[in-house]
Amino acid sequence: MKLEWSPEMAAKAFMDTVKSCELYQGSSVTELISAMAAGWNAKLIVETWSHGGLLTTSIGLAVASTHTCGRHVCIVPDQDSGTEYATAMEKFGMSPEVIVGDPETVVKELELVIDFLVVDSRRNEFAGILKAAKFGHRGAVLVCKNVNLRVGSDFRLRSLFDDGGSRRIVRSVFLPVGNGLDIAHVAAVGPGSGEIKTRRWIKRVDRESGEEFLIRK
Repeated sequence: MKLEWSPEMAAKAFMDTVKSCELYQGSSVTELISAMAAGWNAKLIVETWSHGGLLTTSIGLAVASTHTCGRHVCIVPDQDSGTEYATAMEKFGMSPEVIVGDPETVVKELELVIDFLVVDSRRNEFAGILKAAKFGHRGAVLVCKNVNLRVGSDFRLRSLFDDGGSRRIVRSVFLPVGNGLDIAHVAAVGPGSGEIKTRRWIKRVDRESGEEFLIRK
């Protein structure tokens, strides 16, 4: 079994997110992420948030979770952030599950596997969160926000997964929307998956520095 795309679900979540975020300017990132989470029928949606962060993405993920009948979890680093987040989301009639604690530790301790994960690449712990996340046999979709503020994010994403272990990135794309998004589909590779592992060298060019990297896949 693998993640299967539902255009109908994505369209519904997109339109509902537009309505929910109509007071915000430039919310295209929110609508896109919401449509993706719903379209992939994500049952466990996880995001990270901290004091002062934008709420539009959270609103979109909450909308998506209502369409998939899924669980929307937001991880915050401290109680003040948790209170601020919950209070703000309640104003929109939404009440995602909030977990307070170190994001990497919380992700490690989550009992359920993650289908859709959204992190902020401006925060230093984002790589640790991605590595600690548990994905099921369907694989998962990863979204890194604010990637144009960091160099070579796509290269680092692949270095976290394409290491010969049990997970690998099937495809990834950079979208120049908002402050930049890196989106990746991670497939779980294991016994009975029917996948044949092959190794090959891929040349990638950093978008900003122009530096070339060789990645063994």
